[in-house]
Amino acid sequence: MTKAELIADIMKRSGLSRTQAKAGLDAFTDSVTDALRRGEEVRLVGFGNFTPVLRAAGVGRNPRTGETVALPASKTARFRIGDALRNALN
Repeated sequence: MTKAELIADIMKRSGLSRTQAKAGLDAFTDSVTDALRRGEEVRLVGFGNFTPVLRAAGVGRNPRTGETVALPASKTARFRIGDALRNALN
């Protein structure tokens, strides 16, 4: 599902206009991004948890040349599915 398809689905389910649905989705993604950037976990009970993770620096290998490359430390996020969503999928 693309962002445009998600906005259309939100419109259909909520009765909001396209502008309102897009604004709501953008506000949600901005809020989650800001919380993760601050190092906070975002918990949506029944849906799942977004958790910020610090990936340590390491050494990688260029598959084309075989040359080793230093990989810097970086931040990423993990998502752990909630029980209600897991049950809905199975």
